[in-house]
Amino acid sequence: MEQILINLVAGALGGAGSGKALPQFDLGNVGNIIAGLVGGGVLGQLVTYLWPSVVASIQSGNFSVGSIVSNAIAGGAGGAILQIIAGVLKNSMGSK
Repeated sequence: MEQILINLVAGALGGAGSGKALPQFDLGNVGNIIAGLVGGGVLGQLVTYLWPSVVASIQSGNFSVGSIVSNAIAGGAGGAILQIIAGVLKNSMGSK
């Protein structure tokens, strides 16, 4: 459960940060956060399944700082990526 929360929070922060850093893709505060939450949750879960060592440390109860950092990075990156994709789609639909 902690892993998912870390992914969601980091994703929300990543989405909010990328929306402000790249104003051409900004969806507004709420839109950036929602896109970040979804992206952080999805990419964070994918990275966990792709990195067996992280999964093993979480399942064994040896929750280390390294696994928290990797989850936070994956969640933040996922949030930023999905927020930017949503911004690109919004801009392309608005220009037609």
